[in-house]
Amino acid sequence: MIELRGVSKTVDSGGRPLTILHPLDLTIASGQFLAVLGPSGSGKSTLLGLVAGLDAPTSGEILIDDVNIAKLSEDALAKLRGEKIGFVFQLFHLVPSLTAFENILIPMEIAGRRDAAARAKRLLDEVGLADRGHHYPSQLSGGEQQRVAIARAMANDPPIILADEPTGNLDSTTGRLVMELLLQVRRTRQTTMMLVTHDVDLAALADSRLMLRDGRPVKPLLEATR
Repeated sequence: MIELRGVSKTVDSGGRPLTILHPLDLTIASGQFLAVLGPSGSGKSTLLGLVAGLDAPTSGEILIDDVNIAKLSEDALAKLRGEKIGFVFQLFHLVPSLTAFENILIPMEIAGRRDAAARAKRLLDEVGLADRGHHYPSQLSGGEQQRVAIARAMANDPPIILADEPTGNLDSTTGRLVMELLLQVRRTRQTTMMLVTHDVDLAALADSRLMLRDGRPVKPLLEATR
């Protein structure tokens, strides 16, 4: 499903090159749940953004279903993201001027789905917010906003979910409920999931874990024990 071959990211910092992610090889099989851990500045979010096609690698290849996304045009990349990738952000990134229902509706309208409105209602119900669809983000709690964000990520039924610290802006109880929802989504849809987190307890739920430090893997992937 996802394969990285020698992927790195270097940026200019004060006139000097700064390598955020050193060359990395990684394979995530279809349906696998990978947790990426590491301290702040270790390259976790950079890695996730590269896999999502939100940023371009300095070197290497990123393949999704054998397609090197680094070589796609912006239009082709946007189409691939719309069809295959759902992204869940730590800070939700909902459109403040749109209701919860409308935030979920947008990706489907862009994709031209004829059942967009009906599916948006079903997704609201699936995340437990059937009676909150008419509310704006400012009228929702943090946990409710993240559930809307998860529903939006699922809008086009993508085979891949990428989550960047999805519980990092929530209290522990609400964060646990949100994580349970993500795991339920993965189980019911057999979704491939890549989760960036600082939480070792959350990471323990994954099939495998990748620890990064200073842009390098600390050790090979650790297979979760069941």
